[in-house]
Amino acid sequence: MWQQILPGLRIKLFMTLVFGVVYPLAMTGISQLLFPYKANGSLILAAGKIIGSELIGQNFSRPEYFHPRPSAAGNQGYDATASGGSNYGPTNRKLIDRVKASVEAFRRENPDYRGPIPADLATASASGLDPHISPDSALAQVPRVAKARGAALDAVYQLVEQSTQRPDFGLLGEPRVNVLRLNLALDQAFPRR
Repeated sequence: MWQQILPGLRIKLFMTLVFGVVYPLAMTGISQLLFPYKANGSLILAAGKIIGSELIGQNFSRPEYFHPRPSAAGNQGYDATASGGSNYGPTNRKLIDRVKASVEAFRRENPDYRGPIPADLATASASGLDPHISPDSALAQVPRVAKARGAALDAVYQLVEQSTQRPDFGLLGEPRVNVLRLNLALDQAFPRR
């Protein structure tokens, strides 16, 4: 009996050490060596303090900042420990009410905007923590932000254009704007009053 059990135990111990200890440590070491910024969470520093990650959305609600898309992560949204979509179907009353509330809030906060509201300003992402908005969503908020900052519209439009990330390799993904990075650039270009 032990002739059959011992080889299985040796293989289990070997595989546990190789794939549970050696491999993760090797991958962590290689990542830290080659990609330290990404391996450590793509953390953004300002004045020597960590203010967030460019991979996780944050809630900006003041008029002088660009706002992210709504979040369904956690009770108040933007809870990184409760990442996940709402999983509501298109006919679910809660989803319809939440989208209506998002549209009303956008219209109330951006009274100068007359165009159609971009979908990503009314709906949450699958994770509820998407750090990006579409360029159209950023452009829709420019009049409010420029007015709150006392900045020229054209200058804020130009900042959005400079902050727009193009599709990777020219074909992967959509154009997008990282809200945290855009708001940091906004603080540098037009300090808050």
